[in-house]
Amino acid sequence: MAASLDQKSPNVLLQSLCCRITGKSEAEVAHQFQYAVRVIGSNYAPTIERDEFLVSEKIKKEMVKQRREADAALFSELHRKLQTQGVLKHRWSVLYLLLSLCEDPRKPSPRLGSYGALFAQALPRDAHSTPFYCTRPQSLALSYGDRAPAPGGATVVAGGPGALSSTTMGTSGISSLGVYTLNGPSPTPQSLLAGQPPAAGGPAMGSRLAWALPVGSAPACALAPPSSRPPLGPVSLNRGVRPRRDGDPNAEVTEAALVRDILYVFQGIDGKYIKMNLADNCYKMDAKVVLCKSLRDTGSRLAELGWLHNKVRKYTDARSLDRAFGLVGQSFCASLHQELKEYYRLLSVLHSQLQVEEDQGVNLMVESSLTLKRLLVWTYDPKARLKTLAALVDFCQGRKGGELASAVHAYGKTGDPQMRALVQHILSLVSHPILNFLYRWIYDGELEDTYHEFFVASDPNVKTDRLWHDKYSLRKSMIPSFITMDQSHKVLLIGKSINFLHQVCHDRTPPGKITPASKSADTPSDAAELLWDLEGAFQGKIDAAYFDTSRYLLNVLNRDYLLLDHLQAMRRYLLLGQGDFIRHLMDLLKPELARPATTLYQHNLTGILETAVRATNAQYDNAEILKRLDVRLLEVSPGSTGWDVFSLDYHVDGPIATVFTRECMSRYLRAFNFLWRAKRMEYTLTDIWKGQMCNAKLLKTMPELSGVLHQCHILASEMVHFIHQMQYYITFEVLECSWDELWNKVQQAQDLDHIITAHEVFLDTIISRCLLDSNSRSLLNQLRAIFNQIIEFQSAQDSLYRSALEELRLRLQYDEQKKTRETQGEWGVTAEQEAEEANRVREFQDTIPKMRSQLHILTHYYQGIVQQFLVLLMTSPDQSLRFLSFRLDFNEHYRAREPRLRASLGTTRGRRS
Repeated sequence: MAASLDQKSPNVLLQSLCCRITGKSEAEVAHQFQYAVRVIGSNYAPTIERDEFLVSEKIKKEMVKQRREADAALFSELHRKLQTQGVLKHRWSVLYLLLSLCEDPRKPSPRLGSYGALFAQALPRDAHSTPFYCTRPQSLALSYGDRAPAPGGATVVAGGPGALSSTTMGTSGISSLGVYTLNGPSPTPQSLLAGQPPAAGGPAMGSRLAWALPVGSAPACALAPPSSRPPLGPVSLNRGVRPRRDGDPNAEVTEAALVRDILYVFQGIDGKYIKMNLADNCYKMDAKVVLCKSLRDTGSRLAELGWLHNKVRKYTDARSLDRAFGLVGQSFCASLHQELKEYYRLLSVLHSQLQVEEDQGVNLMVESSLTLKRLLVWTYDPKARLKTLAALVDFCQGRKGGELASAVHAYGKTGDPQMRALVQHILSLVSHPILNFLYRWIYDGELEDTYHEFFVASDPNVKTDRLWHDKYSLRKSMIPSFITMDQSHKVLLIGKSINFLHQVCHDRTPPGKITPASKSADTPSDAAELLWDLEGAFQGKIDAAYFDTSRYLLNVLNRDYLLLDHLQAMRRYLLLGQGDFIRHLMDLLKPELARPATTLYQHNLTGILETAVRATNAQYDNAEILKRLDVRLLEVSPGSTGWDVFSLDYHVDGPIATVFTRECMSRYLRAFNFLWRAKRMEYTLTDIWKGQMCNAKLLKTMPELSGVLHQCHILASEMVHFIHQMQYYITFEVLECSWDELWNKVQQAQDLDHIITAHEVFLDTIISRCLLDSNSRSLLNQLRAIFNQIIEFQSAQDSLYRSALEELRLRLQYDEQKKTRETQGEWGVTAEQEAEEANRVREFQDTIPKMRSQLHILTHYYQGIVQQFLVLLMTSPDQSLRFLSFRLDFNEHYRAREPRLRASLGTTRGRRS
């Protein structure tokens, strides 16, 4: 039983296979058996394409070379039958093993493994996989056959027993090192990530060999060389030129020596013949070097790669340790480090190829295949990538945060798919911190932006009452170009709403219950996915958080703080919308407000206000609103009466103060004073009309007053018409229309900013259309002068009625005395009494012309002010004010007296026609 198991062991089977293939005995195939065991036990990948067809074709070609055409035909038939069977799952591996066993390891390896094939074979399966971050080595070891000092005093490690030999490199002489991929960074081998030490017997991993990967870490797969690559066969560097020997300055430099120098320059290290020229900021070849023009030009073109490397490395070295550069900047440096790491992988492979081929050239007398022209081909794509990185570094100088992300995003708008993939990979790393800032802000309301990289800024000096208006703002320079202005405003509102709820409204609801947090950008790959779908998933996340947070905030303000009720209270009380309350309050305040302003006391006026509230429908309002209603006395000026300083006030605090700010309350106060004065004019003209109606019959017995009274009636009618039209304009065209527009906007508002904006537009409209803005100062002055003339007219008419009624009383008293004496049988009056009565009547009649002239002057002055007011209305840019002028002069009463009104009206009609 044990014997049968031993016969089936892998070693026995492998030895039997070797004997079967070679046709020799077990003692004679010891060397082949050891080689087969070493091949099977190795962990490096083959350097040819994993293609069963290619391997079978190569086996048949080998048989044909050995003149075994019959065996080739037999092999082809057996391989065809094997393909129809499902017994073997790894046919390619078996065929590759057979091919390897038939090769004699003592012969020099063919040029199948030239570096052109290496480039394609070492490509990873996923060309765009994200590399891991590693520290850049100080330099790379370019080991040559002997130990010699490198430029700058550094020592180059020579190849030795532990160096990469041709046996460990496989048939192509290439190790299993990763290379700089053409389409993107390649994944780092696990042996490097785990920090594994080099293989036993190998050289120490010092600073100069930090990037020499372990031999055992082979790529997972290899690809066939691209068809665009030229076939690379053995090329001799001996081109009939005289080789350069020590002590012979006129000898021409060989291409092999120039290749070794170029590999130093690729690392940014001065070579023996090519050095950095600081004056011209480029690598230049020593002018004393004897070299043909083609090699000199090719070397100069290759040296540009070292200059590009130095430019990118200088930026990363300067910024990597700068903490003020911020997280976005450090991510940018990390992405550059990753690209440099892939570039260093290329250099390590070039170094390995050069070392192996030099060893082969010494041992087997084979020339190197590393030529300058082939280096140009192999470094074409890495050079294009480094050019993009160098241009990106120049463009990003002095930028940080979102501005840096915008700069990187701008470079991604190119038609080259490879460069676009490179920039998009860098952008995914750069935008990762920004998206983390964004998600913490919109889901938690937290802003931890130590280095001011995020586009939302916070001012810690702003107090809580100004949190919504002043604490948070947008840094427009830091808004990434892939985030629109509308998205950035929504992001600002989301976090601001969360902080407003917590700090001002004292709402302790966790943010997770307001809006469910979706998956955040935990990794750069998540950030890349969002960047690919900015108008889809990214926009959806922002919109969902915006609508949920804003809706919750508005519900809290309306439910807990009665925002809409306070808004309606402003309309009813400060804008005189509660008619019965305003009329009753004015009736109660009339005796108090007629007194000088210095004699008023606020507590007396507050008591009158409470009386007016209890006597009208205002008593049914919410107690929270009524307790905020109060009386305010303005600054007293000499000669002011109570009408000039009285004002209603409304106290606001807490969250509603965010909508009703101090500036808004100041505009409410200006509007109230104007409306209160206009209402007083209406109240005054009502008193004037009542006086005229009450005294009309009493004064019929005094025919000498008929002309004066008629003049009073005419002037009063003009004033009543003017005030009625102004009140209609203010009440319906200004207040009601503006309030209806405001209420519709508030009902449709999606966030608090919409309510604040609509409220400010409402107040601005009232201020401007009530002639209280700076552009309507002349109109307001004319209107105040008209109001003053109404007060003057009231005083003049009251004086006239007092004099007339006093004269009427004396006349009635005289007639009463006359009748009494006649009933007593005496004479009615004596001659003296009759003369005295005649003198008194004559004196009264003499005052009538003065009254008439006073009224005439008052009428003339009033009509002049009204005419000037109409002229200003006709020339106003506001169409509603021009229509108001038509209504004020509907019968062209003033137009007949004022030529400017005719000119203005004609001009307006001509312009309209």
